[in-house]
Amino acid sequence: MAAEHSLILDFTIVLGSAALGGYIANRLRQPVLLGYLASGLIVGPFGFKLLNDVNLIKSLAEVGVAFLLFALGVEFSLAELKRIKDIAIKGSLLQIGLTATLVTLVTIMLGWASGLTQGIYLGAVLSLSSTAVVLKTLTERGETNTLHGQIMLAILIAQDLALGVMLAILPALKEPDNLGSLLGIALLKIIIFVAVALVLSRCVIPPFIRSIAATENNELFLLAVTALCLSVALLTGYLGISIEMGAFVAGLMLSEIEYSDQALAKVLPLRDTFASLFFASIGMLIDPGIIVNNFGTILGLVILVMLGKAAIILGIVLKFGYSLKTALLTSFGINQIGEFSFVLELVGLDLGLINNDTYLLLLGTTAITLVLTPIWLNNAPSLAHHLTQIPFLVKYLQRFEKPKSLSIPETINSHVVVAGYGRVGQVIVNILQGQGYPVLVIDNSEAAIQSLRNQQVPYIFGDGDSELVLEKAHLKTAKALVVALPDPTSTRLLLKRACLIAPGLEIIARSHTDREIDLLTNMGAKEVVQPEFEAALEVGRHLLINLGESESHVRNLIYNIRADRYVSIRPQKNLD
Repeated sequence: MAAEHSLILDFTIVLGSAALGGYIANRLRQPVLLGYLASGLIVGPFGFKLLNDVNLIKSLAEVGVAFLLFALGVEFSLAELKRIKDIAIKGSLLQIGLTATLVTLVTIMLGWASGLTQGIYLGAVLSLSSTAVVLKTLTERGETNTLHGQIMLAILIAQDLALGVMLAILPALKEPDNLGSLLGIALLKIIIFVAVALVLSRCVIPPFIRSIAATENNELFLLAVTALCLSVALLTGYLGISIEMGAFVAGLMLSEIEYSDQALAKVLPLRDTFASLFFASIGMLIDPGIIVNNFGTILGLVILVMLGKAAIILGIVLKFGYSLKTALLTSFGINQIGEFSFVLELVGLDLGLINNDTYLLLLGTTAITLVLTPIWLNNAPSLAHHLTQIPFLVKYLQRFEKPKSLSIPETINSHVVVAGYGRVGQVIVNILQGQGYPVLVIDNSEAAIQSLRNQQVPYIFGDGDSELVLEKAHLKTAKALVVALPDPTSTRLLLKRACLIAPGLEIIARSHTDREIDLLTNMGAKEVVQPEFEAALEVGRHLLINLGESESHVRNLIYNIRADRYVSIRPQKNLD
C-alpha cells in the first residue's frame, strides 16, 4: 500500500509542477514546453529531490512519446508522406551521414574522442534530432501542416527508423567482424515489421475499428485505440526498432479510415497528459553541477551540434529544390540532439564506448539543446526573414526562390490569383470557376500542383510570398488576389510584396488570429476574413432565423458585424 501511495504522490508532484511550470511559461509568453522542462529539473534528483521513483516516472513518460507519435501518424496522411518521400529518405540519409562524419572528424581533432570508434559513436548520437520536442512545438504553433513542418517531421520519422539500424551497429563497433550480419538482422526486422503493418492496416485494423465503433460505446472505442497504439509500439520495441516508430505506424494504420478523427479526438487528452511527463523527465536529467563544471566543453558541443547540423540541413533542403525560407525554417527546427540519443548514450556506456564522465557530458549537452529548441523555433521565422533581406545576399539567394514550374496561358488577363490551394483555396477556386472567372493558383505542394495539372488549372509551383514568384503571376493585370496560406508570416510577407507590385489590386486575405485582422487591413488588404468568426456568423444566422428573427434583420446584423471587421464579436481579451 505504501508503494502505491508513493506512485500516486510522485505522479501528483510531476503533473502538478508541470502544470505550474507550464502556466508560468505561458504568462511569460514562452512555450509551455520550457515550463515542463524546468519543473522536471526542480522536482528531480538534481533539484529538490521530491520524487521517490524517478525511473517509474520515466517509464510512464515513454507512453507520452508513444501517444505524441500516434497522433502524428493519424494526422500525417500517406499522400503527404509520399509527396516528400525523396527528402524524407535521401535527405535524412544525407543528414545522418554528413552529421556523423563532421562530428567524428571534429571530436577526434579536438581530442574529445579517444579514437575513430568513439568518434563514430558520438557522430551517431549527435546526428539524431528530437521528434517529440519538435512535434510538440510545431503543434503549439499550428505549423504541423506547413511545408517546413511536413519536411521536419518526415526527416525526423526517417531518423527514428534509423535508430534500429544504429542500435544494431553499436555492438559491432566493439566487434567490427560482425558488422555485416548485425546490420542484415536489423534490416530484416524492419522489413518484417513493415510487411506485417501493411497487412494489418489493410485486412485487420479497419474492420476491427469499425466493429468497435458500431457499439457506440466511447469507453470501448478509447480502450481499443489505446491498446492498438501501445501494442504496436511495444512490438517495435521488442524488435529493437523504436516504440515511437511503432506508435507512428499505428497512427498511419488509422489515418486512412473514416474513424481517424474520432480516434484522434479520444487520444489527445491522454497524449497531452503523458507528454508533459516526458518533457518533465528530460528536465530531471539536467545536472546543473555537471554543466557548471564542464561549461566550456558542453558549450562547444552545443555550438557544434546546433550550428553544424543547421548548416548541413540547410544545404540538403536547398539541394532538393525548396526555397531558402523553407530551408532555414527546417534547419533551425531540427538542429538539436534527440531524445533517442539518451538511448544510444546509455547503450554506449554499457558497451564501454564511453566512460561515465563522457556519458554525463552528453546528457547535459542533449538536455540543453532540447531546452533551446522551442526558443530557437519561435524565433526562426523572424530570423529567416531577416537573413533573406541581407542586401549582399539577395542576388545569390533569389535563385532559390524561383518557381519550380509553372503553367500560365500567355493571354491571361483579368484573372483572380489564389495563393494557397489547401482546403480553403480549393473551395475558392471551385467557386470562381463555377462563375466563369479565370484563375491562377500559387502553391508549393507537389500534390496540389498535380491536382491542378489534372484539372488544367493555371498554376505556379513555388512559395507564394516569393517576390520572383509573384512577378510571374501578372498581378498588375489581375482582378483580385486571394491569400489563403496556412502560415501567418508568409501571409503578411505576400501581402506586403503584392501591394508593392500592384498597389490598387483588390486583395482578400485570410486571418489566422483575431490580432491579425487589423494588421492585415492596415497593410493593404481590402477585406480580411477570419474563418472561425465566419463559421460562428453562419451558425448564428440559422439560429436567429429559427428563433423567429426576420431574414432582413439578421442579414443587416451580419453585414454590420463584417463592416466593422468583427470588432463587436471579438473576445474581450484580444482588444487590450
